[in-house]
This record gives sequence, structure tokens and C-alpha cells, in this order.
Amino acid sequence: MSDKVGIVIVSHSPDVARGAADMVRQMVGNEVPLGFCGGNPEGGLGTSVEKIMKAIEEAWSERGVAILVDLGGAETNSEMAIEMLPPDRQGKVVICNAPIVEGAVMAATEAWGGATLEDVRRTAEELSPQ
Repeated sequence: MSDKVGIVIVSHSPDVARGAADMVRQMVGNEVPLGFCGGNPEGGLGTSVEKIMKAIEEAWSERGVAILVDLGGAETNSEMAIEMLPPDRQGKVVICNAPIVEGAVMAATEAWGGATLEDVRRTAEELSPQ
């Protein structure tokens, strides 16, 4: 179990999710728990609640998990995935209102430094247009 906040990347595109995750790994290595998913169950563009839940499990940390999403459907399905988690985990997962690639890299960098879940979210969201 990691002592770092976990990061989840959810994109409508499997390639975008994988690419953003690759950037995170290149920036912070393997110390930050990381999960990612993209595409619908058939492999096309879209998102899947089941894939998001699996990515949350891969990135799980008792310190919490920050989710970065690319479009509205990814956010909606991420919210549904959070609601399906056990009650004791729901409050430890947040969705960041941030650009997916830049936000994931900044969130992971903050997590790598030992920041709290709220600090990770705040850092990622500082990148959002006002």
C-alpha cells in the first residue's frame, strides 16, 4: 500500500489515457499509484464505469485517489463509479476539474511529494481556465 495519493486518468480515448499515464510515469516514476482507462466496453470512444472502478482499484491509496477526466461523460461515469465504491472509500476519491494531461502530471508531482488529497486536487485545478 502506497503512502502517496493515487492518480486515475479517464479519457474517451484509450490512446489518450495511456499517453497521459506514460507522461506521469516519466515524470514521477512508479512511486505514485496510477490507474488509467479509456474507451467504451467495445473498444470505441467512450468511457465505462466498470473500467473506471478497475482503475480506481489499481491506483488505490488510503491517502485517497484523484481522478482526471477529459469530457463530461468521463466525469459522469467517474461520479457513478465513486458512488458504487464501498462507503468508507467514497470520501477518499475526488474528481479534479483540470486539464487531463497537465492536471495529471501536476497532480502526480504533488502526490509524489507527499501532499494530501486536497492539496493534490488544488494543484491540478489551478491549471483550469478561470
